[in-house]
Amino acid sequence: MAFHDVLFLDSDPEWFAAYRDRFGTRYRSGTAPDPLFAELFHRAQERWEGKNHVSATPPDLGVSSDTERAARAGATGGEPVLDFAGQSTPYIDYQSIDVLLSLQHPRSPAPSELPFYILGQVKELLFKLVYEELVRVRSLLDGDRVPDAVWGLHRLRRVVELLVASWDVLGTLAPTEFNAFRDHLGQASGFQSYMYRMVEFALGNKAAELARAHRGVPHVHRQVQEALHAPSVYDAALRLLARRGAAIPAGVLERDFSAAYEPSDAVERAWAEVYRTGGPADETFLLAEALMGVAEAVGRWRSVHLLTVERIIGTKPGTGGTLGTAWLRRANEHRFFPELWTCRGLL
Repeated sequence: MAFHDVLFLDSDPEWFAAYRDRFGTRYRSGTAPDPLFAELFHRAQERWEGKNHVSATPPDLGVSSDTERAARAGATGGEPVLDFAGQSTPYIDYQSIDVLLSLQHPRSPAPSELPFYILGQVKELLFKLVYEELVRVRSLLDGDRVPDAVWGLHRLRRVVELLVASWDVLGTLAPTEFNAFRDHLGQASGFQSYMYRMVEFALGNKAAELARAHRGVPHVHRQVQEALHAPSVYDAALRLLARRGAAIPAGVLERDFSAAYEPSDAVERAWAEVYRTGGPADETFLLAEALMGVAEAVGRWRSVHLLTVERIIGTKPGTGGTLGTAWLRRANEHRFFPELWTCRGLL
């Protein structure tokens, strides 16, 4: 469990128990790295061990309106408000900015570690956004709300493009700069990102064995297992095609969603038919292209990931037990929504 999970301790008693068992001695010995962390830990301890019931809910900011905002701007002459009651500002309270900015704890004195560290956290936040959007799009498809789903997929693609752009910053690390802190990573590896694993599962790349890495973290393992066993956004798209008359085999629609997806000739033909008979005015045509946009963006994410790692560490093994670029190169060959790629050969 990552140390920054202290942020969420009083939202779930299982999280708190797992965190306390692993890191509790740090708080009892007074070695917590930040007084704010100690405050959050003890608040959660009081909540879940029965001393009181302090809520982790951020302060209520109230609900404003266009009328109130116009009146406020009139009262200030159009200048920003600079005086606030209490010991915070509405912006800090809205996004827990003070807590968020306390979660950076590089392990080495190397200045090059901070961009690596922060970009890693930024990527995790973006993974969460991608996952939540995928779940939402899946629900929209199940409800036959195709235009809304297509709109969501366009947003998803933009978020993935932000993830691709993150490699531009990480690619500025020279090999010597990365080596200056690499030993301090221990076995920590991006491969262990449970949020990214959930993204892959939600896109349809299911591999039950990869959930094993999270067995020791119950609240994480539960989320990963749920994502593993749930239908992917591609499954939802195929169900929609079937409802609209496409000849999607029952074995595709009623399969074990935790198992790896096996491409189907019938599905390939169904997508080819969407392209032959549809166009920019057709919902399923637009859905096919929106799905392809996401698949292409994720493919570029993987490709640039490989290039960036190769640029920095060459052919060295990874920190988490893989062969590094050799492993990434194999992963880079995979394509999400496979029949959307192969159906082009039928057109």
